[in-house]
Amino acid sequence: MSDAHPIRHEIASMIEVAEPVEPEPEHLAVEVHPRQAVGDDSRNQRRSQADDLVELASGLQLFHAPGDDGDGYVVMQCGEHSEVWPVRSRGFKQWLSSAYWAECEKAPNSQAVQDAHAVIGGKAVYDGNEQEVAVRLAAHDGTIYLDLCDADWRVVEIDANGWRVIPGHLSPIRFIRKHGMLALPEPVTGGSLEDLRRFVNVPDDPTWVLTQSWLVASVRPGLPCPILALNGEQGCGKSTLSKMFRMLVDPNKAPLRRPPRDVRDLMIAASNGWLVVFDNLSGISADLSDALCCLSTGGGFATRALYSDDGEKLFDAMRPVILNGIDDLGSRSDLMDRSLHVTLPTIPDGHRRDEDALWSDFHEARPSLIGALLDAVVVALRNYPTVRLDAKPRMADFAKWAVAAEPALGCEPGAFLKAYTTNREDAHIAAIEASAVGPAIMALIEAETEWTGTATNLLAKLNDDRYADAKTCSAKAWPKTPRGISNAVRRLAPNLRRAGLAVEFPRKAGGIRDRLIQIEKVGNLSSLSSRPSQDPPGESELPICVGRNGEDRDASTVPLRPAKNPPSESKSPIWDDRDGRDDRIPTKSMGSGDDPAWGPEVVV
Repeated sequence: MSDAHPIRHEIASMIEVAEPVEPEPEHLAVEVHPRQAVGDDSRNQRRSQADDLVELASGLQLFHAPGDDGDGYVVMQCGEHSEVWPVRSRGFKQWLSSAYWAECEKAPNSQAVQDAHAVIGGKAVYDGNEQEVAVRLAAHDGTIYLDLCDADWRVVEIDANGWRVIPGHLSPIRFIRKHGMLALPEPVTGGSLEDLRRFVNVPDDPTWVLTQSWLVASVRPGLPCPILALNGEQGCGKSTLSKMFRMLVDPNKAPLRRPPRDVRDLMIAASNGWLVVFDNLSGISADLSDALCCLSTGGGFATRALYSDDGEKLFDAMRPVILNGIDDLGSRSDLMDRSLHVTLPTIPDGHRRDEDALWSDFHEARPSLIGALLDAVVVALRNYPTVRLDAKPRMADFAKWAVAAEPALGCEPGAFLKAYTTNREDAHIAAIEASAVGPAIMALIEAETEWTGTATNLLAKLNDDRYADAKTCSAKAWPKTPRGISNAVRRLAPNLRRAGLAVEFPRKAGGIRDRLIQIEKVGNLSSLSSRPSQDPPGESELPICVGRNGEDRDASTVPLRPAKNPPSESKSPIWDDRDGRDDRIPTKSMGSGDDPAWGPEVVV
């Protein structure tokens, strides 16, 4: 056997049987102590880099937000101020790696950092306190907090008694910083929002009241805010106005952005800032229109979480939105119903200023303009609980807030509601004009006064060349099915009612009970061609924004004639129940008795 396996035989002969080692006496045994310092590489210490990283973060305050999806937050003391970072953020990761290098003089590996993040995040969620987290603006117990985003992490506290700058750690809201956010200058007292008018191209006093009111409403978290839709020819100051408004509330490295590709991108933009501003739009798709409506009045969006099969990433936001473009923005009635529509006049070439001079003046006035804006918010907070509207329009909370702020805006009592009613009337007519079937329905009722039938009957009726030509009927937007015409009429119904039509959707009596569409003329129909046109230059002068070579980048003044058609009171209330925020109960309006500007009673 050994001859058959010479190698095995040789190896076997080399094996030595080791004698057993006697145990060391107890008094000579080495005691293993717990780890004393981060970075100790003793073989007796079974500590990983991840353990060291967790130990480095043990002195930090950890917490989580209400209803959070699992991400924790950490408060780090940096000099005389504290900073708040998400545990999974790049900023905290860099701090953790830097602290480990300072302690151990070596870099942690990526897996250790990942493991440490998981442990620290879990401790924040399960062991940390629950605190509110916000970006730029938040409200708590009737007080508004505005993050200045400066190097000292200071916050402006705004209530009915005034505003003040406080250290960030004294705020009940924990603010976090998102990529691209810029600092606001410290506001100063003594300014007036009227000073802003010399930088922007606003055509008349009613439009200026609406524009100021929207700016004040953009600093009110928790209440719906209409979309500010700016349109006009190129070079009329649309981009300048948009950029200045953002610099007064929520400055960003990219203040003006192109529209998002989808709803997910829109919600990400809303989650990473306060103001959402889209520049130079040529049109708005149906999906984006619906998403903007949700963002204006508050809504959520869910998508699959990355690297998961069944996990969801939830976005929930209510944000002020600014859109600008040459065309009338939005053709869907629900979007137009949630918007303030402002058309800026053209600017003659001789009335333009250099961009450098414009922005130099604006930055000099910026601290006092922000202070004046905060003063207006204080007045609105003081008066808001006592304001009652006789008829609550769509976006009723915005209207109530704007009325409460009127004493700080330098306008007469009731000026906002007059301007808002006129703006909404124009929006209703514009929605009918933009609809494929709107003009045809108006023409049908103008001819027949009343019409009742099924959706199939209505589609056949409107296909008649007396109400719509062949080109209109063959267009892509024209409904091709009874369901399409029914949906179009339902979407347009609020606008048609404001134009003098009664629109109902009853069912036919009897066993079949077909769904009917009933349209009836109940008043003088609003003419689709009666919208006021842009006033030509006249004798009075209004401040406007201008830019170099016709771009929206500068400001000056251009003579304009006073508006021909002053705003008038609405003849009937405007409301609906779609967003659950409007009230059908008209009440009298009482002003704030504590404010002499209001007097004992204000009837709105």
